Amino acid sequence: MAITAALVKELRERTGAGMMECKKMLTETNGDIDAAIEELRKKGAAQADKKAGRIAAEGTIVTLVEGNVGVAVEVNSETDFSAKNDGFVNFANAVAAAVLENQPADVAALAETNLADGQSVETARQALIQEIGENITVRRFQVITAADGDTLGAYQHGNKISVVTRLAGGDEALAKDIAMHVAASKPVCVSSDQVPSDLLAKEREIYAAQAAESGKPAEIMEKMVEGRIRKYLNEVTLLGQAFVKDPDQTVEKLLSSANASVSEFVRYEVGEGIEKKEDDFVKEVMEQAGKS
Repeated sequence: MAITAALVKELRERTGAGMMECKKMLTETNGDIDAAIEELRKKGAAQADKKAGRIAAEGTIVTLVEGNVGVAVEVNSETDFSAKNDGFVNFANAVAAAVLENQPADVAALAETNLADGQSVETARQALIQEIGENITVRRFQVITAADGDTLGAYQHGNKISVVTRLAGGDEALAKDIAMHVAASKPVCVSSDQVPSDLLAKEREIYAAQAAESGKPAEIMEKMVEGRIRKYLNEVTLLGQAFVKDPDQTVEKLLSSANASVSEFVRYEVGEGIEKKEDDFVKEVMEQAGKS
């Protein structure tokens, strides 16, 4: 069967594969476009496996709140350029919608969850890898459910930072203000009793070593350490921080004046905790020049 340009164009539009790859696959399947699609999908999965080891530290965050449920989802790509691709953005939004509707137990369960178009998240991810040519990962998500009397708030800073808060009491405006504050100030947790003990022990050890350098009496050094610990707790806990929109009052005082409290929050920032590969472009060019 003759492989026409129109047939190649149709296969390319339906799969997102390259023109030469489409022509080759149509030739191998004797113009059977459905068979060609199946083979390209198989090949796409193989290509995805090869790309799986590549670091995906860029990407996007999607925040959704509907009724008493709020979700934050992080989907990663290798480059920020690809994170702005329409296909990537649509995929991330579809994944977030699937999380909101199905509330899967974890990322593995999410991979098997169907999107609105009927295909699974994993199938759509593999197809997107083939289309974009980069490793794409659905890294994490969190669902926050409000009980009676709770208020959900959300704030998204571009496509890089997402915050969802759950307040007991208060209103949506306050919940959003708290979410905005969390986005800007990056608290570790809500209150001082929630600070991880190992983190606190590490800070205490550092402050004790610094105090020892002063040569002051032991009781003075102890007071110095405790004073720095109190300052540290105010810096890393939501309640102890100065409210970003009114630094003259703490978040704790703001909430108290509204007879509200923060039950929980989630703050996602694209790529946090991922070791990014630093490309040495000069070295790369020189290496390529040496091979030519």
